[in-house]
Amino acid sequence: MTVNHLIHKVLAGEKGKVPDELFITGASYIYQTTQFPQTTKKYHNTYLVLRVDSYFGACCHLPEQVHISAAEELSGVLLSQGLKDPRLPVQIASLDAYFGSQYPHREYCQEVVTLPSGSPVIRANFRDELIVRLANIKKGEKVALIGVVNPLVKAIKDAGGLCLPCDLQMETTQWGDPIEKDMHIVLNKADCVISTAMTLSNGTFDTICQITQERNIPLTIYGQTGSAVVAQFMSRGVTNLLAEPFPFSQFTADESKVYIYKSKK
Repeated sequence: MTVNHLIHKVLAGEKGKVPDELFITGASYIYQTTQFPQTTKKYHNTYLVLRVDSYFGACCHLPEQVHISAAEELSGVLLSQGLKDPRLPVQIASLDAYFGSQYPHREYCQEVVTLPSGSPVIRANFRDELIVRLANIKKGEKVALIGVVNPLVKAIKDAGGLCLPCDLQMETTQWGDPIEKDMHIVLNKADCVISTAMTLSNGTFDTICQITQERNIPLTIYGQTGSAVVAQFMSRGVTNLLAEPFPFSQFTADESKVYIYKSKK
């Protein structure tokens, strides 16, 4: 199964309610930056968020992929229009909104975990340690990390894994480790893979699923982007998922929920 195949199934009414019966009632375009204390790396994130019923479908994307005018264009339109939009991040946010509204995380996940209240560092470290535990990294394993955030690199190292970082936007980790640009290089070396769901918005998600399935290695996804979309790939390429739907942890200091999925044995 591919993302495009899934979109066609939704449009055909094969996954539940027909998207011609659903409306995008709210659309937001968010630009946000993060820089942790005593670090030099500033993370830049741009999000498209589309509301359908009680769920906010979300996609983190590059600024050049979608203009801020999309926030005005997309509210009030049929969800099917968003799914047919030529811009990939609009498709992903729309697909996330569909599955999030029809298959709520709280009803379909295996476990709900509460992120603690506190500073961005406290919350990010807790989440990243949770991702590493979910991936069940064994000492000495080579872990391909697709989409680099430094706290997650540290969590992999602390668990005894050998991190193979890959990111299109970064050159080195906080500790000077070189970051590979070509994901095929790290995927073919790895014993297991941890990947951001932002791979949905750059079109590499299907390839990652294909390679990990061919190599029979586990794939753990941490998802703000399209978390409800990734849930549809459980046992179809994805081994574990930490789903963090909107509003994301970086937008509040209060406790918030993440949703854990594990493939059926």
